[in-house]
Order: sequence, then structure tokens, then C-alpha cells
Amino acid sequence: MTGSAPGLPLRILGIDPGSRFTGVGVIEVSGDRVRVVHHAVIKAGAGEFPERLGVIFNGVREIVAAHRPQVAAVETVFVSRNAASAIKLGQARGAAVCAVIDAGVEVAEYAPRAVKQALVGKGGADKVQVQHMVRVLLGLKEAPAEDAADALAVALCHHHTRGTLQRMAALGK
Repeated sequence: MTGSAPGLPLRILGIDPGSRFTGVGVIEVSGDRVRVVHHAVIKAGAGEFPERLGVIFNGVREIVAAHRPQVAAVETVFVSRNAASAIKLGQARGAAVCAVIDAGVEVAEYAPRAVKQALVGKGGADKVQVQHMVRVLLGLKEAPAEDAADALAVALCHHHTRGTLQRMAALGK
């Protein structure tokens, strides 16, 4: 699990992929402090699907170039009953992951239930609960937009998971 050198801040890009709206959020971890660097929603619109994938790819690439994360945490595809929607979501996720990989950034993946469990304490939490916990954990005055809050939640999940794995590794030494 790559990260920053001890004592140096670590930037984590969280991505909540969607074929029309892709949430992105960058947090910076320095010791016990976590702060928001950036959050936004990449709006791919309702045009032709290949063009929307290009908007997602370029949008994520711009975020990576502007904020220089060391790692990206991406939510995995939620499989629903609608196969066509799941395939489109997978392609949108692929466009985002390719943009991150193209920039040489490590990628970690988390299931939606794992993200909700890490932040809210239950895998079946709703979007309002996730928004609330993101606002509280990051000390924000207002809750970010839904997709941006989900992206920040993925970044926070990676931060928490990374910390747990580091503590476990230290105990195993």
C-alpha cells in the first residue's frame, strides 16, 4: 500500500463513478489531521455515451494534475437488476480508473457497502447519512453535493482502511 513518506502529507483522491455524474474528492492526511483539498462533480451530461466517457476521463485527469494525489480510491460497481445500467457504470468507472492509472497514481477499490460501513457503521446506510458523516468527519459547514460526498466518503474509507492495515502490520512485527 503506497503512501507518502513518514511525516509527509498524503493526498487521497476518492472517486464515485457515474455515467452522468462522477463525484470526486481529494483529502489530505497529515498525522491525525484530515482536511478537504477539493471536491466536485464531473457532469458528463446526457450526450452520446462515448463523449460522456471522454468527459469523465478528462475531468479526472484534470483533478489528478491539479491536486497531485498519491493514491486514488474508487468505488466498485454496484450490480443492480438493470444489466445495461451496470455495464454503463462499469465503463464510466473504467474511464476514471484509466485517467488515474495514466497519471501513474495507485488505485485502491472499495465496495459501496464497505465505504458505508467505514463511515456510518452500517453497510446499508443511505446517502443522507453518508453526507452527514462526511460533513461531520471533515468539519465542513455544509454537506457537499451527493456525488462529491460519496467520493469524499471513498477517500475517507481508504484513509481508515490504510490506518488499520498499518496498525495490524506493526503488531505483526
